[in-house]
Amino acid sequence: MPRSRRVHFDCLTAMRALGEPTRFALVRSLLGGPRCVNDLCEELSATPYNASKHLRVLREAGLIEVEKHSQQRVYSLAEAFRARMKPGTQTLDLGCCQFHLDQFEEA
Repeated sequence: MPRSRRVHFDCLTAMRALGEPTRFALVRSLLGGPRCVNDLCEELSATPYNASKHLRVLREAGLIEVEKHSQQRVYSLAEAFRARMKPGTQTLDLGCCQFHLDQFEEA
C-alpha cells in the first residue's frame, strides 16, 4: 500500500518541486515505472543520501508515492500526478502551465 499522506495536488507546490534539476530528473526516470532508490541513484549518479532528500520533497509535494518492500523502498508517480499527464504523451498539465517532460535535455 502506498505511503502517501497528501491527497490534494497543488500546482504551486508541484512547480517548486519540479524546478530543481535533480528532482525533475527523478520524476522523468519514474515515468518509466516504479524504481528503487539504488536504481535511481545509479541512473542519476547521485548518493543515496542526496537522492533520498529529493525524493522526500517530491513525496511531500504529492508527486510520488513510496512502498516499502522488505528493506527496500520503491518509488512511483503518485496517482494525482499520473491523472494530470496527457494520455499518450509525456506532458504534465498543471492547469496553469504544462511541462513537456520529453522535451527537456538531460542535465
